[in-house]
Amino acid sequence: MAGLKDKNCGLIANRWALALMELAQENMNISKEDILDDLHEIADTITSSEELSNVINNPSISTEEKQVVLSKLFQNSIMPIVYNFLFVLNLRKRISIISEIASEFEKELEKIKNIARVNVTSAFELNSELKNQIKAKIAEKLRKEIVVDWGVDSDIIAGLIFNIDETVIDNSIRHKLDDLSKTIIKG
Repeated sequence: MAGLKDKNCGLIANRWALALMELAQENMNISKEDILDDLHEIADTITSSEELSNVINNPSISTEEKQVVLSKLFQNSIMPIVYNFLFVLNLRKRISIISEIASEFEKELEKIKNIARVNVTSAFELNSELKNQIKAKIAEKLRKEIVVDWGVDSDIIAGLIFNIDETVIDNSIRHKLDDLSKTIIKG
């Protein structure tokens, strides 16, 4: 049940992020990166304060009272487009998913800028030269700018595991041994 709730939250956050991106694209003078920074600032401010988080997420506190708090905190520190967006989020009782909206907005911005996020897991720490070679190969294959998150998992024995936009390419020895084991068991 929690997975369904998370998926719905992600879908709702994506819709809000897309709406904000459409607004931002209507005015070429508005920096999408600055909008993203403001969204992260709001999310970080709310999550870093237990008291503020409790106020924002408390359904017994009225929308108007929440708006007063949000106005005092953000009206003069964030861009008007983001402040207005925050105001509408609050009216629609969606302010509690601001972190997810920021994350979805970042994904949309990366799509526009032709950037792909890739997780690469290896059995041991790779040196800088090897990392650069792997990154260049991935960028060449995807024809995108690449942002790589490197990880180490000694359980994979050797090889690499790539996670690109939720697609997993597993070239690890552990995976190949698992496949071989399944083939032998099937007979």
